[in-house]
Amino acid sequence: MTEMTEIKPANNRELVLTRVLNATPAQLFKAWTTPELMTQWFAPKPYETPVIEIEARDGGKFRTVMTGPDGFHMDSTGVFLKVEKDRRIITTDAFGPDWKPTEKAFFSAEILFDDLGDGKTRYTAIARHWSVEDCETHEKMGFHEGWGQVATQLEAVASKL
Repeated sequence: MTEMTEIKPANNRELVLTRVLNATPAQLFKAWTTPELMTQWFAPKPYETPVIEIEARDGGKFRTVMTGPDGFHMDSTGVFLKVEKDRRIITTDAFGPDWKPTEKAFFSAEILFDDLGDGKTRYTAIARHWSVEDCETHEKMGFHEGWGQVATQLEAVASKL
């Protein structure tokens, strides 16, 4: 069992969400790296992600299309910076496939899976923004509520694997 304290934002450009989930790191990692599973949990309901294209490897592509009420549509691309099986995933929207810079980088995400034993995992999502303004915008968009809801949806999917 790994003993860790909860991670706090390192600065005013970070947002952090930590939850203890009833799923193993392997189950959570599989749910995070399998497009067919991700479509079930990746967006807070009533939003959906009908398109998810990923290559879960260092340098691999990451694309999601999120849709929602009133015609909401957001197409996001990025790359995996680091993929450590059952332990950690880092993505960024600063680059697209083939390391081509995107028009406007918003944030990088680090997802940590810390094994607590007995089928439980400390799940930590860290959103690191390029500017204080982007961080504040993300928080006002409902980061904690949305990503909290997504963590609950992720747990529901992963715990059945």
